[in-house]
Amino acid sequence: MEPRPHLLYCHGFASGPSSTKGRAFAAHFATREGPALERLDLRVPSLPHLRLSAMIDVVRTAIGGPADRAIVIGSSLGGLTAARTAERDPRVLALVLMAPAFQIATRWKDQLGPAWDAWEETGWRDIVDHTTGQPARVDFDFMRDLQAVDVGFPDVRVPTLIFHGRNDDAVPIDHARRFATGKPHVQLIELDDGHELVASLPVILAETTRFLAPWLGPPA
Repeated sequence: MEPRPHLLYCHGFASGPSSTKGRAFAAHFATREGPALERLDLRVPSLPHLRLSAMIDVVRTAIGGPADRAIVIGSSLGGLTAARTAERDPRVLALVLMAPAFQIATRWKDQLGPAWDAWEETGWRDIVDHTTGQPARVDFDFMRDLQAVDVGFPDVRVPTLIFHGRNDDAVPIDHARRFATGKPHVQLIELDDGHELVASLPVILAETTRFLAPWLGPPA
């Protein structure tokens, strides 16, 4: 019997491994037989100097060696990271994505308007570090790296389950709908929720367990 794949969790923008959803997933899988969920730190190389390319490298390293396999779960920017990893690395067997931040650079440029120009001119944008609640900042090279790596929709060909809130005001659900259209290996579950999806965690965890049964076994 082949060993069960690694379970990897990718947090969202300005978040961290101890995010609410990350902890909920870890606790959920801790009650089941099989691999523990590894919550990756995607604040790389650092929060002020985030790079999607570095995040993808973190995930690929966490998968292990050539014979290892992984299921990757990601939220928002972590969902985008998971999808971009899957299109590059055949060791990824399946994806579970929550409000994946598809085409984030294009959306932010349109949404920010003059604030985008100021970000590019000054080199910095003020944000909130969601792990501490304190002010922080991110350099504009984060966007340059995104624009180089995140072109169009990810070419994902593995079984993929997406959860997205119909009331998401950060990542419009239309992006998930467009990504899923015409892809029989992609299942989109629309929820009456916003971007964080914390209120929908019971449904998300139950549906994720069902979806991952072919790799991890049925619920106990």
